[in-house]
Amino acid sequence: MEQIAIFLFAIFAASLLNILLKKMDMPTAIGYILTGIFVAHFLHINVHNTEILDHLSEFGIVLLMFTIGLEFSFRELQIMKKEVFLYGLLQVLLTGILFALAAVLLFGFSTKSAIVVGFALSLSSTAIVLKILNETGDIHASYGRKALGILLFQDIAVIPLLLMIDIFTKDVPVSSLLLQTLLNMVLFFVLLLLLGRFVIDRFLRYAISTQSQEIFLLAVFFVILLSAAISHFFGFSYSLGAFFAGMLLAESHYKYQIEADLAPFRDLLLGVFFFAVGNRIDLGFVFSHIGVILALMVGVMVLKAIVIYVILSLYEQRRTAFKTALALSQIGEFALALFVLALGNDLLDERSVQILSSVVILSMILTPFILKHLTHLADLLFKEPVRELKIESSGFSNHVILCGYGPLGRDLAKELKERGFEYVVIEHDLKLYEEALANDEPVFFGNAAQRAVLESLDIKKACAVVITFHNLEKIRLVAQSVLDLAPHAHIVARVRDEKEAKVLEDLQIASLVVTTQTLAKEMTQQLFFCRLF
Repeated sequence: MEQIAIFLFAIFAASLLNILLKKMDMPTAIGYILTGIFVAHFLHINVHNTEILDHLSEFGIVLLMFTIGLEFSFRELQIMKKEVFLYGLLQVLLTGILFALAAVLLFGFSTKSAIVVGFALSLSSTAIVLKILNETGDIHASYGRKALGILLFQDIAVIPLLLMIDIFTKDVPVSSLLLQTLLNMVLFFVLLLLLGRFVIDRFLRYAISTQSQEIFLLAVFFVILLSAAISHFFGFSYSLGAFFAGMLLAESHYKYQIEADLAPFRDLLLGVFFFAVGNRIDLGFVFSHIGVILALMVGVMVLKAIVIYVILSLYEQRRTAFKTALALSQIGEFALALFVLALGNDLLDERSVQILSSVVILSMILTPFILKHLTHLADLLFKEPVRELKIESSGFSNHVILCGYGPLGRDLAKELKERGFEYVVIEHDLKLYEEALANDEPVFFGNAAQRAVLESLDIKKACAVVITFHNLEKIRLVAQSVLDLAPHAHIVARVRDEKEAKVLEDLQIASLVVTTQTLAKEMTQQLFFCRLF
């Protein structure tokens, strides 16, 4: 009973803090971290060693990486190869070597320990940076793409870092370890591609055909967990497997529906991760070593930002380089796991791990504040007017969003096509969706009532939204979502009679077509063609 009370109190505290922080336009990550600190320090409950909490935290990052993967297909990864394999490689190598040298020369670490620490500090926080960039939409901005590319390489770099600890502590030939890793990587990609082409797509199609959102969501979770488990089986991180699973589905027409369905679960589980980060902080230890910890944190973040800025400024605008450098200046969550692993293998002592972990966590806490003021900081240093490249998720503009591809939707699509209008269709019924595909319509599988789906189709840039179905409840849900996202949107919907029109009066739908009135007018018009005998 006591644990339930603590659990309820933690949820209440997180909700209250996030409500207050949102009023100040602060990210929810800070609220969860502060809740973790509060529970650990004031209630004296430290739960970061709880296995269930650790798994939930990791699953939050897995879902985040999967949804990021949905935004970037393999084709787009090829386009981003410079960001991933050039900028990412240079950042990890140069930063890792610089910090390793500092660990040896300034703090007297052994060579092996210094290499582990140096490269662990070179990693940035995927969970915090990508979550906030997703929330602000800057994931598609120029600096957001650079940050994403470097973070992806850092995720890949985790594999050799784990190998490095094995090489330093186990009597295993280096050549055999590297060969095994390369073989595992090839097998992992081949297996995932085969599953994606012959199993996953068909499996999801069967799930959609049931017309049950619950079954569809269950199938999506299975795909994510399967990909993550395969990745882990071959020695890679769960999140890397989830990311590539997302990329497999990035070009499917129901990717928007998957993203919309997963968003609440992803954000809540990431909240658990941030809670666990805050819960790890030992305030007593931090305050007793505050000088060393703050000096290290500032030194690491400044040096890291300088290295990233120098690398990017050789190829990109200085403003973009500056924003990317600040966005990635913190130390990532995986560094915590590397420090614990190094401690278990006698590469680091307990005091060093405590100090380094405190530096990591405090840098993560500072990150949302940096990201919030990133544009303002860039404006202070780079006065020249620079339009940053902003890549939209779909690229639609001044278009009509057609909700439903039933008989009315079909006729409207035909009419819009003949008149040269740009339009896109959203359909949640698999048979109608496949029919639209067969007719070469620009159709996406998704629920038009879900805001994430509408945002993905650039609702704010649409010239009109047409709701073609009869169900009053569905019309209300879709219209409300549209009006919340684009208050001045021109909505066209149909109802059977005046009674139904009155039910929807409060929504102030611009064009509400009453079927009985329209039909009566049409039938009256037809009477003029009658002949008298």
